[in-house]
Amino acid sequence: MDRREFSKCTALLGTGMLVGCNAQTQHNSPSAFVDGMYHESGRNLPIREFDVVVAGGGTAGVVAALAASRAGAKTALIEIKGYTGGTITEGGTALHSFYNLWKAFKGVEKRQVVKGIPQEIIDELIKVGGCSGHAEMMARYDYDSVCTAIDVEQYKLTTMEMLEQAGVFMALHTRVAGAVVEKSVVKGVITESRSGREVFAAKSFIDCTAFGDLSAYAGAKYTVPNDYGSCNSVGIGNVDVEKYLEFTKANNKGTPREVAYGWRSGRDGQIVRVDGPLGPEFSKEAGKIGMAGVTTTVHDNYFMFIKCNYTVPGSVLNRDDMSKAELVVRRNMAKAVELFKKYVPGCEKAFMARTSPMICIRRGRQIVCDYDMTHEDVIEGRHFKDDVLVYGFHDMAPRLQVKNGGTYGLPYRALCVAGLDNLYAAGMLITSDHRAHMSTRNTVCSMAQGQATGTAAALCVQKKCGSRQLSYPDLRKRLESDGVYFES
Repeated sequence: MDRREFSKCTALLGTGMLVGCNAQTQHNSPSAFVDGMYHESGRNLPIREFDVVVAGGGTAGVVAALAASRAGAKTALIEIKGYTGGTITEGGTALHSFYNLWKAFKGVEKRQVVKGIPQEIIDELIKVGGCSGHAEMMARYDYDSVCTAIDVEQYKLTTMEMLEQAGVFMALHTRVAGAVVEKSVVKGVITESRSGREVFAAKSFIDCTAFGDLSAYAGAKYTVPNDYGSCNSVGIGNVDVEKYLEFTKANNKGTPREVAYGWRSGRDGQIVRVDGPLGPEFSKEAGKIGMAGVTTTVHDNYFMFIKCNYTVPGSVLNRDDMSKAELVVRRNMAKAVELFKKYVPGCEKAFMARTSPMICIRRGRQIVCDYDMTHEDVIEGRHFKDDVLVYGFHDMAPRLQVKNGGTYGLPYRALCVAGLDNLYAAGMLITSDHRAHMSTRNTVCSMAQGQATGTAAALCVQKKCGSRQLSYPDLRKRLESDGVYFES
C-alpha cells in the first residue's frame, strides 16, 4: 500500500467508511517464515510534522505538552491509552507534594514550592469538585505536610480539555514503536495505531513514557534497575470514611496515625486521607496481598485509592512477566475488597468501583542524562546554577527527608538525554540512585519536570538550537513568567 492509498484509507476510517483497507497487511510468500523468524518488508510511512512531540501523556507528559503549546510550539502528545493522567490517575493515593515539609520542623516557613501549570490543574479540578485542595496533614506530618487528593476521572477529563484548549494535537490509542535518528538528532517518532504506522516529525522531543521507550528507540544509554515493586489501585464504593478512621484509631489506642481534612463532596473540613493500624487479623491478610491501608477520597462513601503492591518476578519490560503479574494483582484487589467487607465497620456492602487498566510501575528504564541527581543533592537541599524547579518531598520520610524542611533544585542538565541533541526525559525516567529517585519520581516533581522540558523544547524551536545550546537565562525567565517558583 503506497502513501496515497494509506491516506485514503485513514480518511475513510475517520468517516466510518473504511472497507477492505489494511495498512498493515503483508503479502510476503510463505517462504518468509524461516527458522522461527518472519521477514517484514519495508514500508513508506506517512509523516505528520510538528515543532514539539511529547511521548507519553501521563503525569509529566500532560504538563510538558501544555507548556510547549502555550509557548508557541505546534505540539503533539502521543499516548497509548484513551485518556491522559498516567500514574496520577492510576497508581497513587495523593499528589506529593506542592509544599515543603514545614510541619516536621519547628519554626520552618510554610512554602508552596511547586506552582505554575501543576497548580493550575489543581485550580481547575477544585472548580468541578475533583480535588480536596491542599489539605493540611493533622497526623504523620513528618511524611508530608499536606494531602492533595484528586478524583481520577475528573483529572482525565480536565487535563484533556486543557490540552484541547491549548491547541495540543492528542494522538491517543497510539503507541511509540520506534525513532528516526540522524547522527545525534532525533528526527521523528514512529507510532502505531489502528490508523496504521506513521512518523511524527519534529524539532524537539520529550520522553515521558515512564518506560523510557522513545529514549531507548533513539539509542540513548539506559539501565533497568528493577528496584521497585509495582502496584495497581482499586476504588472501593459503598464505604464509610468516618467509620474507617474510627477503626484505625481503635487499633492505635484511640489516636489517628494519619488523617487530613479538606474538601469532600462539596463540603470543607471533611476527612480526605486516612491511614492507620488495621488490627492483627486484617493486617496479616493484607500483608499477603501487598495491600496498604492508606486511602484518599474527595467523595462521600468512596475510597479513591487502595493499593496492592506486587514485585513482578522477572522484568517490568517483559510482556509475559507483566501478563502473569496482572492476574495476580487483580486477584489481590478482589481480596482487598473482601477484607474491608469482613473487618471494617461501614464497609459490609463495599464493592469494587474502579481499577487501573494495567499495573503501574515506579521505574522502567533509567535514562542516562547529562547530570544524575545524587542522594546527597536531595537530602542536603542543594541548588544549582541551572535549576528548573525546586522540590521538597521525599517518599522515604521521615527516615530520609530534605534537610531542615527545605528544598533542593533540579538542574536543567538532569533532563537532557545524554548523546542526543534534542531529546529530554522527564518523570520517573531520570535519577539512578534509588534513594534520590524516591523523591524525583513523585507526581508533583514529575509535573514540574514536565513544565521545564515543555518550555525548553518550545524555546529550542523558536531559537533554532539544540538542547545544550539553549540559554539558561532565557529558560529561567520564561519559567518564572509562567508561575514557576524558585528559591535561588
